[in-house]
Order: sequence, then structure tokens, then C-alpha cells
Amino acid sequence: MFMGTYYNSIDDKNRMIIPSKHRDLLRGKCVLTKGLDKCLYIYTMEDWAAQVEKISELPESDPEIRKFIRHFAAGAVECELDKQGRICIPADLREYAGISKDMVTIGAIKKIEIWSKDVWTNPEEAGSMDRREFAQALKEYKF
Repeated sequence: MFMGTYYNSIDDKNRMIIPSKHRDLLRGKCVLTKGLDKCLYIYTMEDWAAQVEKISELPESDPEIRKFIRHFAAGAVECELDKQGRICIPADLREYAGISKDMVTIGAIKKIEIWSKDVWTNPEEAGSMDRREFAQALKEYKF
């Protein structure tokens, strides 16, 4: 399980260090892709396969599903962690997430989210909910 918040930055070669607590779970390899919000997702190879399995069951006759598949899969890249626990973030993914230097890496249970620090600290851009919205959403899911 991924959890915690880490502040880091991207280096001159567009590499980011994966927080050490997350490296063991990734086992040297991961998939990096666009997130649903203005962030990037990192999945273990196993969790990526599970996501692909779920997505492959969606009806491709629905144009919104096709858009979602393109969003999720087209920019996905398989990454290998180097000896220092770093991965390279391609330019198109950095641009999508607005990452230029400072980042926030958060554990989000089954995945890691990578945010531009500027986006993360701006609640409107990060898609944050206020307490009342959050409580209502949990109630709707019977949580």
C-alpha cells in the first residue's frame, strides 16, 4: 500500500527519485501514466495489469470510454528504476501535469500520484474537496 506525502524535484535529466518507502513495492519496474486530475500516476506492474483488465471490459462502443482509454493508455510508459531509485518523466507527461521543477509525490493506496507543487498547493487546480463535499461523497458510497 502506498501512503505518505513527499516533496521532491525533477533533475536536469528529467528524472525523479521515487520515495524509498515506495521502491520495494515497485520491485524495480512501474508504469507511469496521466492521472484523472492534473497529475501523473505510477502503478506497480501488477496493479497496472489489473487496471488494464478492468478497462478492457468497458464497452468501446461508448465514445466517452474510448476517450478515457486514449487518455489513460496513450501516454503510459513502462519505467525501470535506476540504481538511485529514479525514473525519467517524458516531456509530454511533465507538460500534462505542469511539472517543471518542484513536485509532491503522494501515496494513494494502490498507486503513487505525482503533482506539480504549484498545482498541489492550489486546491482548485488539484481537485480538492471541502470537508462537507468529502463527507457527502463518503455517505453516498456508504463509507
